[in-house]
Amino acid sequence: MQPSDFEKNVAKHIKGSKPAPVHLWNPPFCGNLEIHVDSNGRWFYQKSEIKRERLIKLFANILKKEKDKYYLVTPVEKVGITVEDVPFIATDIDIINKGKIALCKFTTNIGDSTYLEEYNQFNILFKKSNNEPQPYVNVRSNLFAKIDRKSFYRLIDFCTETTHRDENWLGFHSNNIFFPLIKSEQLD
Repeated sequence: MQPSDFEKNVAKHIKGSKPAPVHLWNPPFCGNLEIHVDSNGRWFYQKSEIKRERLIKLFANILKKEKDKYYLVTPVEKVGITVEDVPFIATDIDIINKGKIALCKFTTNIGDSTYLEEYNQFNILFKKSNNEPQPYVNVRSNLFAKIDRKSFYRLIDFCTETTHRDENWLGFHSNNIFFPLIKSEQLD
């Protein structure tokens, strides 16, 4: 079976395992591929799960989000894919202490690492059905990872009660920035 033009372009322009500079590329849209990322960060092609880690990393390295749509991008073409929630899962967290400053480092299911250094890199939503928290961390350029349960629990262990905007919150610090999770009064 001959590789498609898209596969040839991917192989030609992507080297190593670092994300490609997709923010610099604005090729024409060439249609959609039957690639789907489910809410657990698993990648599928035509309803069959992609098991090859290198292939998933390759696709993840050329992933780009524009508005609410996801694309795999090379310098010469762009194809649409479907992402159920977010494309990555943060599967590990480390708290790194640099002097008096603590820094949260998240590692994703595809091996990317990101440091929580800015306020807009973290977001927490609550499911309407059961009020369960759904925390997210920005991995790179508008691409987020959902923080898995064990990593979120480890993050909770790092939390303290702090006054934030004249109210008491349970939250955590990273890079000297306070990230509020829930108002203290809601803990009772």
